[in-house]
Parts: sequence; structure tokens; C-alpha cells
Amino acid sequence: MNVNACIHYVQLMYAGPMSSNLVTNRPRRLGPSGPTVGPLGYGTWRLTAESVAANQELIEAALDAGMNLIDTADVYGLDHGGTGFGQNEERLGEVLAAAPALRDRMVLATKGGIMPPLPYDSSPEYLTSAVDASLSRLGVDVIDLYQIHRPDMFTHPATVAETLDGLISAGKIKMVGVSNFTVDQYDALAAHLEAPIVSTQPEFSVAQLQPMRDGTMDRSMRDGVVPLAWSPLAGGRLFSGEGIRPELLETIDRLAEREGVDRATLATAFVLAHPSEPVALLGTQTAARLTAAPAAFDVHLDRTDVYDIVAASEGVPLP
Repeated sequence: MNVNACIHYVQLMYAGPMSSNLVTNRPRRLGPSGPTVGPLGYGTWRLTAESVAANQELIEAALDAGMNLIDTADVYGLDHGGTGFGQNEERLGEVLAAAPALRDRMVLATKGGIMPPLPYDSSPEYLTSAVDASLSRLGVDVIDLYQIHRPDMFTHPATVAETLDGLISAGKIKMVGVSNFTVDQYDALAAHLEAPIVSTQPEFSVAQLQPMRDGTMDRSMRDGVVPLAWSPLAGGRLFSGEGIRPELLETIDRLAEREGVDRATLATAFVLAHPSEPVALLGTQTAARLTAAPAAFDVHLDRTDVYDIVAASEGVPLP
């Protein structure tokens, strides 16, 4: 044990209950009676490789590491080396066709509502066709979690709700969630849905704390909704340092050294420390990193640690 670790151990021994670890690895339940998912999930926005075997290796590594929530979207494939709309759903579908037993090990989530060059479309006609297309590309009979990728401000939430409830009744999707919704947009849709909203997908990381400030996490805790945190490593900027406050990197590195982990593991642990119990969606294309990701569960972060991160991230002292 190095000197910093010894000091931290002594602090834990004498600091009392306020030093309890905030990082949780409890399973997260989707909805009042839905399936449970691990605190880490796998996001396939970079799953653009042509090799079915290589993609299967990643999916299996994620599942073996407890990441049973596999998240994709119909628009994935237009960046990160992809060649077109729907490509990443097709890649995942190829994996499931090659290894059908993997389907039973995952909670399969996808998103729709974006159709370039048209920005957003949640009309009944579009969402119904988008779900059918996703089912075809994925090669499955039902989607476990279907999320509106971004809100269409020109479709009434009652219309969106009626469409989603109809898709559940038709047996095409099991649960619904939202992505990149404001709290008011979330409330407006929830008010008209018969089915509960079981997940919300905001960008959340040490460098993006807005969901803690704008009510997103508060709504999640009020309603028992699971936040699915996308870009928990700030889209890779934590490694390059681009656009990241130097004091935040210094704080992350100090805590990472104390805990004996790397910067990514510490940043993941911060996401898991929030009491709304988010799922951190990881998108690495390296199987070994997926295997190592659960090391975040062993990181100790107390209130002093997380508020040090918040102050360094926002660049202002806490009030």
C-alpha cells in the first residue's frame, strides 16, 4: 500500500460515517416490474467494424463483465467510421445471427426519432416505421427498451405516447425510455403514457454535470427511472485533455493515484456514485478494457471526493 493509500485508510478509520463510499454496484431495475441491468452498460455507437467475429468478441466481453444492457440506435453508423444510417444495428444483428444465445443474456435497447437530413421526427408514421426497421436490422422479434432519441418539438407528446403504447400493445417493444429530454419534455410525455418511462439518457460525466443541476437526476429519483449516462468519459476528452479544466484533470489524477486506478476507472466510479444509480454506458472498442471496467466498483469515493470533483469541474467554489 503506497503512502497516499495509507493516509486515506487512516482518514476512513477516523472520519466517521460521512466517509462512507458512495459508489454502488447494485443492479438497476428498469421499471417497477422490469428486468435488472448492471451498473455498467455497453453502448454500440462505435461498433462499425466489418468483422462479425470482432464485434462478437466485444459483445461477449461486455456481457461477461456484467454489462447486460446493450444500447444502440438506428442513427448509429453515420460517424465513428461508419458508412450509413442503421449500420450499427445491422452489425449487432449480425452478431446475434451468428451467436443467437447472446440474445437471452442481454436487455436490448435501441433509439429512434432522428432521420438525417430531417432533424427529428416522432410522428406516428415515422416511429412505427422506425421500430419495424430496427427490428429487421437487429433480426429480433421484440425490442426490450425503445427510447426516443431526441424530442420532436413539433409532435404533441400525447401523440408520441399513443404511438409508444400502441407499439407495446403490438408486442414490438417492451419498455419505453427517453434520451436528451428536458425535465419538462419528460413530464409532458409521462403525463400521457400508459406505460411508465423506465429510463432517461443524458450526457453525464465528471466534465458534464448538467443532469445534476437541471432536474434530470431529481426526476429520475422521484419516479424510479434509471439514468443511462452516455459519454461517461467525456467522449474521450478525459484522455486528450481537450476542453477539460486543468484543475479537474488534476483532481481526477490525484484521486486515481490514491485509489490505484487509471483516470477512466475513477471517472466511471464518479458516475456510479450518484444516488440516482445511473448506468454508465461504455463504448470502448477494446475487449480488455471492457473486462477491466468493473474495477470501478472497488473505487472509494466519499462526499469530500465527489464535491472536490464537482468544484474542479465547474471551476467555481461550492456555495
